[in-house]
Amino acid sequence: METSWQLGGKPIRVGVVGAGRGQTFMRAATAVGLELVAICDTWEEKLKQVSDRLGVTSYTDYDKFLEHDMDAVVLANYFHEHAPFAIKAFAADKHVMSECAACHTMAEGVELARAFEKSGKIYLFAENYPYMVYNQEMHRLYQTGRIGEFKYGEGEYVHPDPAEVKLARSCGRDHWRNWIPSTYYCTHSIAPVMYITDTRPVKVNGFVVPYDFNDLTQTMHMKRSDTCSVIICRMDNGAVMKSLHGALRGHGNYVRIHGNKGLMENNRHGDKHRLRVWREPWEKAEGEPTEIVYTPDFPNHHSEAISAGHGGGDFFTTYYFAEAIRTGEQPYLDVYRGIDMSIVGILAWQSALNDSGPIEVPDFRTESARQLYENDDWSPDPKRKKEGQPPSSILGDIEPSEATIAFAKEVWAKQGYRE
Repeated sequence: METSWQLGGKPIRVGVVGAGRGQTFMRAATAVGLELVAICDTWEEKLKQVSDRLGVTSYTDYDKFLEHDMDAVVLANYFHEHAPFAIKAFAADKHVMSECAACHTMAEGVELARAFEKSGKIYLFAENYPYMVYNQEMHRLYQTGRIGEFKYGEGEYVHPDPAEVKLARSCGRDHWRNWIPSTYYCTHSIAPVMYITDTRPVKVNGFVVPYDFNDLTQTMHMKRSDTCSVIICRMDNGAVMKSLHGALRGHGNYVRIHGNKGLMENNRHGDKHRLRVWREPWEKAEGEPTEIVYTPDFPNHHSEAISAGHGGGDFFTTYYFAEAIRTGEQPYLDVYRGIDMSIVGILAWQSALNDSGPIEVPDFRTESARQLYENDDWSPDPKRKKEGQPPSSILGDIEPSEATIAFAKEVWAKQGYRE
């Protein structure tokens, strides 16, 4: 039976890069009319397990993978490697859905924008947090004018874990999770505010809480970056946003939007999917309560979303990717918004290393802005190490102890990884 979002009963043939995180997109593909035809990963053992189970063609060579007969590519590979893979996919005439970050350097952002425009293909930035139910509801309320014009907002992504858990998902000394600076992983906290208010950052100040040598979740992990970061953004409508993300205690995802007519935020206790909307007594309509707290439904595809990962977000990124390909219209989370969010993390790290001074955020929608950054390859990636490249921590280079290295190798071995 053809679903409401299929077109002529013909599925879109898609290949997924990443046999780990990529399985989320593999599971979601069929539900939105996508046909999984190929997967790609360099971890051969894991690749074989997944491909055998799903009965699809597998590749360890990305260039060979791109030669497969398919329409689109989902990039669920490493955080700092998405832009080069997307650019190659565009050159191979494929649509692209990319996990965060969209780019790892300013120069990559420039090259990605140019490659996208040349390709004429669809690009969706698969940032799933805007599509959690309370964020979609805040987006709806904001668009109706419920709280007025956006003035101040907060996005928080706080995610602590025991060292063993973190090591199991970051196998290898130079796995990106072990060296990425604390400002870089910022899209989960920035994206919901941008989506709800339809604004973009134009200036950033970056702050970090340094690496904690008294916290075993850090010292027994191979991580060489700081505890967490706070990024203050000036938005293009004059509003201010605070982004908090990192490994503080107190796991949770929170969004708070102040307008000049009210406030919206998801709950910090109990059911965190519940939404609180506040109107001042002198501004509300007669008979309307000052405060409303309720659990919203997804505006569409509620039953499909509630069973998907990341609070329903994993369903909607795949759904909107399929819709964009069928209609030929770029999705809301397009290449430019993906680049906006991603370069905020880069520029915030430059700010943090420069006493948290303000830095302007260029708009790579314009070629004149791109030309200023087309050779900017500033990066803390150990594989790109050269003079002038930054450290991973505000404290400089941090070396794990011998006990930490031994513990890491033990955990990695359980994952089938040998370094």
